[in-house]
Parts: sequence; C-alpha cells; structure tokens
Amino acid sequence: MLKTIIPTTMLIPMIWLSPKKWLWFNSTFNSLIIASISLTFLSLPLEMKIMMNKYLGLDQISSPLLTLTCWLLPLMILASQNHLKNNPIKRQQMYISMFVILQMSLILAFSSTELILFYVSFEATLIPTLIIITRWGNQTERLNAGTYFLFYTLAGSLPLLVALLFLYSSASSLSMEFLFSSSQTFLMTTSNKIFWLGCLTAFMVKMPLYGAHLWLPKAQAAGSMILAAVLLKLGGYGIIRITLMFTSFIELSYPFIILALWGVLMTGLICTRQTDLKSLIAYSSVSHMGLVVAAALIQTPWSFTGAIILMISHGLISSALFCLANTNYERMHSRTMLLARGLQTTLPLMAAWWLLMNLFNMALPPTPNLWGELTIMISLFNWSPWTILISGLGTLITATYTLHMFLSTQRGQLPKHLQCISPTVTREHCLMTMHLLPMFLLMLKPELISGTFS
Repeated sequence: MLKTIIPTTMLIPMIWLSPKKWLWFNSTFNSLIIASISLTFLSLPLEMKIMMNKYLGLDQISSPLLTLTCWLLPLMILASQNHLKNNPIKRQQMYISMFVILQMSLILAFSSTELILFYVSFEATLIPTLIIITRWGNQTERLNAGTYFLFYTLAGSLPLLVALLFLYSSASSLSMEFLFSSSQTFLMTTSNKIFWLGCLTAFMVKMPLYGAHLWLPKAQAAGSMILAAVLLKLGGYGIIRITLMFTSFIELSYPFIILALWGVLMTGLICTRQTDLKSLIAYSSVSHMGLVVAAALIQTPWSFTGAIILMISHGLISSALFCLANTNYERMHSRTMLLARGLQTTLPLMAAWWLLMNLFNMALPPTPNLWGELTIMISLFNWSPWTILISGLGTLITATYTLHMFLSTQRGQLPKHLQCISPTVTREHCLMTMHLLPMFLLMLKPELISGTFS
C-alpha cells in the first residue's frame, strides 16, 4: 500500500517544481505509473487481507475500488488539459494538486481499517472536490452546485460522527476487524437501531439514495468525472462495510431497499425527458447507484458481488460518458442535446466511441455492467419476486434513454453552426481507449472485481 500512498504524496512537490512546458506530461506520466503499480492489488488471493499496520489494510472489497481511484487520476489530468491550457500556470498547478490530494484521501478511505480514520478521510474528500466544483466548473451555477454538495454531505455525515462516538463509548474500539468479529453482539435495541441509521445516513446521501439526490446533478455537471467515477463509490463501500457488521438488522433496511428501487424507476424516467446532456448522465448515475444501494442492503453474497462489479464498471463508463460530453461541450459551448445533432457525419470516430459507451451503459452482453446488474437482479428476485417488475422496467427505461442520448447527439441532419467544428485529437482517443480497455479486459476475467463473496 505504501507503493501507492508515498508516490501519490510525492506528486505534489513534482507538480510545483516541474518546468511549465513539462507540467502536464510529468503529471500524467507519473500518475500513470502509480495506476500501473496499483493493478497488482487486483491479484490478491481469495479470502486474503493485506495488513500494512493496524490502521491500514486491503481486502477483496477495497482493492478494486482503490485500483479504480488510481487509474482515474491520469485520465482526469488528460481530460482537463485542453480546458486549462490558457489558465495561468499557478492555477494549472493548483488544479492538478487538488486531484492528487483527493486521490490521497480516497486511498486512505479505501484502505483504512479503523472507522475514525475512514471517517476523517471520507470527509477530507469534500474539500478538494468543493474547490474543483466551485472554481473550475463549466456552468454558471457552479457556486450553487458547490453549496448543495457541501451542505448535503455535511448534514449527512454529522449523524455518522455521533454514531461513531457512541460506538466507541460502548465497544471501546473502532477497528473494523474487531467490530466484524463481534457483530453478533449487536442486539436489536433502540440505541443500536439509531446507531445503524446514523451510520447509513452519510453513505446514502453520498451514493445518493433517491430523495437525497438533489445535490448530484448540479455538482456532477461541474466536477463530473471524479464525482461519477469514485466519490459515489465511497458511499457504496461504506454501506457494504457497515452492513457486514450489522448482519441482524436487515429488517430495518426494507424501506430503504424499496426507496432505492423506486429511485431506479423515477430517475430513469427523469432521464428520458432531459435536454441537458450532462444532467442526463448524472441522473443515470443515480439510477445505477439505486441498484447498488438495494444490493448492499440485502446482505447476501451474490448481492455484494453484484454491487462491487456494478460500482467498478459504472465508474469507468460514466466517467467516459462525461468525457464524451465534455468533448462536445468544448466544440459547441453548449450542453443542449438538440444543438448537437448529426455529429456522426463530421466526427465519425467519436460517434463510434459514443456507440460503444452507450452499449456498455445499457448493459449489453457480455459487458461487466451486465454481470453486475444480472447478479443484483437475481439477488433481488430471491429476496422478493416482486422486485423483478421494478428492476425489469428499470432496465427497459435505461435502454430507452441511452439510445435517445445516442440518436439525439449523433444522428440526424447536421446544423449549419456545426459544419466548421474542430476535428478530434489523439489525446481524446487515448482517453477513450484507457476507459474502454479495462472494461474489455474485465469481460475476460470478471472475478478480479467480484469481492470475496464469489
């Protein structure tokens, strides 16, 4: 684990000491080396846990998420290069530094075995993300988006802090290993129920659960890639960790499972009537994360496996969709889908990327998205046969709005204002390849990201 934490920390002085013309190359190249090193975490033997010390450790649940975090840093730097090239050098250095600080917080969050260290690093992700959204977001209402993001996250995580303090006073330890081994001692008392609810509130807002999702579309339109790809996964990871400790509390989860499934339908229907491209992709994230929340709360081995597979595959694909939306925005300076008709005739290779990403997003066989969704649906059906109605309808709606997104941006008559747009560049195709290549490789070996439960 030190082989990712220490090099990531050393990226900060490298960014500030690099010559101006080598800043982006050095940042991308060194973060890509860290990402390549992190791939070794995927080869953990089943049921094995690497402990660096008593505060940091890795197992089959956290290692795929940690690898995803490291893999996305060079991609985010690549994606931002064109957007920031005219900014003063100090701002460019600050922007990349924010991403590096965010990666350090996420590495600590995914590898911590103490709940209080997890809480501190969970909250530490808020500061760099807030700065990225409010300072470098593309939209005019980015300050409003930052305010939503800040207050929703703080309001959700305050109960988690109180719950952790209460747990420490009763159990005298916040070690996940200790609490997991003594999970049978958590009785169904009123105080334990409140504690369980307090723990899950922060993670459900972060996911977000339908009803606490209003901050996400605004924030994702401003700081889209990192939010969609990694920060939402912190919520899923937290829910899995907490539910593994409270195995006897499944009856309390029923209202949240129903709300999550209802959210899959509702946000899917919202997507079908979106005119803003980034808002459509953001709402589709809420829909996919609804399935992950439901799966994590059912607490069966298959549902946990499906939740982890879907989190990883959604992280890569939604990040890629936001990159594609950004390439459109850089050429048209608008996110309205109606203004982007017929781009296939001028940018045919980009249209091919759009098609591939949309097929992955609607879980076409044999993509990892399909493995995740299918495993979750089977778990839901075993829990209650009625859930097949909602999950089946959700799949149909996902296919509908995904095809609508593709047809409205790529097909049709090319408007006059788009007849002289700039062609695509190698950097953009490289970015798409680095998103899709892991997905194609995971098709061949999906057990790498299936957790300890397979």
